[in-house]
Amino acid sequence: MQERLQKLLAHAGIASRRKAEEYISRGRVSVNGHIVSELGSKADPENDVIKVDGKKIHLATRLVYILLYKPKNVMSTSSDPEARPTVIEYVKDRVKERVYPVGRLDFHSEGLIILTNDGDFTKSMTQAGVIDKVYHVKLSGQPLERDLARLRKGIFYDNERLAACEIELLKAAENPWYEVTLHQGRNQQIRNMFQSIGHPVEKL
Repeated sequence: MQERLQKLLAHAGIASRRKAEEYISRGRVSVNGHIVSELGSKADPENDVIKVDGKKIHLATRLVYILLYKPKNVMSTSSDPEARPTVIEYVKDRVKERVYPVGRLDFHSEGLIILTNDGDFTKSMTQAGVIDKVYHVKLSGQPLERDLARLRKGIFYDNERLAACEIELLKAAENPWYEVTLHQGRNQQIRNMFQSIGHPVEKL
């Protein structure tokens, strides 16, 4: 039975479907010795030989889901051109399947992240608005309630609309802790939000 190439690459743990589409468009994927660069192309995983960069792919025999608490100063990627540590280094000696992170946390943040080789699961989990993201944030200084109200309603930052969110006080202090629930996932979103009101994030 034929399936789309990007789906097969995702199931093989090569990359997410979006990244797999890039591989196909760049001519890095072949089927039975012929380069395939057209998106939407299909192949039969049981009878066709599918290769990426000349290496034959093997579809996962089992689906793996790993919950990992990512420390600070670790990349939420499979590899890093600057040779910084990645989440994969914490599991590579424990599972034989090739897994990749679902979504991301920025380099300086810590928290729960999922690693898997299930492309369909990754797609469903990373669709905008599907899963709320909850963070505990320590701020520098005490923000005014009117500024927090602005953030809750959503603001424009760097010509981009940041969606409405929930912000609740967790612990009152000179540098207080807040729980922030996002329904949107923009790079550095929480750090940018609080920086915009003059109270940078100390810990996330």
